Amino acid sequence: MSTVAIALIMVFAIPAAASADSGDHQRAAQRQCKKERGKSPATREAFEAKYHSMSRCVKREAAEEEREDKQAHKNAAQECRDERKTLGNDAFSEEYGTNGNKRNAFGKCVSKKAKEKKAEMDAEDAEAVAERKHAARECAAEREDMGREAFAEEYGTNENKKNAFGKCVSGKAREQ
Repeated sequence: MSTVAIALIMVFAIPAAASADSGDHQRAAQRQCKKERGKSPATREAFEAKYHSMSRCVKREAAEEEREDKQAHKNAAQECRDERKTLGNDAFSEEYGTNGNKRNAFGKCVSKKAKEKKAEMDAEDAEAVAERKHAARECAAEREDMGREAFAEEYGTNENKKNAFGKCVSGKAREQ
């Protein structure tokens, strides 16, 4: 294969791989945003107060997904280096290698550990979403009990007190 052909393959393959990753991040962000928005009026109001729109949520969450992936990969690579030092090259290759010569051990180790770390991060994100939805329901009930004006005076911080619901939700979510 000529150098030009290899260069062309690289030019087209790298952006395709990058867009596949960003597409994965977009899809994960969309799922998370839909879950956070929820179906109840309280969770939808809290979602609107936090993000203002679905597109803002997806943009923010996709960026977070990308950061989490990079961090998980970086941490996993360091753990695998440390484990390889501890076990020794031969034992490490036997543990993680899957091909005939076991030379894919480091990549398999990083892949396995990065997936585990990303799953932990996703579980933390899901827990935060659940806490925020619970806080939204609590605030909606509290607003119903107190009345809108008293609730706005209690939680509102801007001039017209219109941010009361969002402030209530974020405060209660932090408490949990």
